[in-house]
Amino acid sequence: QVQLVESGGGLVQAGGSLRLSCAASGRTFSNYGMGWFRQAPGKEREFVARISGRGGTTNHADSVKGRFTISRDNAKNTVYLQMNSLKPEDTAVYYCAAARSYYPSSHYPDYDYWGQGTQVTVSS
Repeated sequence: QVQLVESGGGLVQAGGSLRLSCAASGRTFSNYGMGWFRQAPGKEREFVARISGRGGTTNHADSVKGRFTISRDNAKNTVYLQMNSLKPEDTAVYYCAAARSYYPSSHYPDYDYWGQGTQVTVSS
């Protein structure tokens, strides 16, 4: 069982930055591929970024490429999402997710554990 707790969300002006963190329980964190997803009101959950177990491979959605960066620190059991040049359309609840596979896909059903989400609001 893996428990995930996100933090770092908040209200920011367009063009600003935030860094989300996701702290995971468990002793085998590096065995899990990790992902970030987001869901805006009235919209489906959307893939944002994913990272392999040891962090060597990453992938970002086209909508955030060049602005967001996923990373992880396995010594701290934590995955991060650095978000720069934020836009109002980035407003959503952001979820951290863990998958038993080393490098999961971008499809949310492939993830086994989810955090409670953290709200990110970008004002224009």
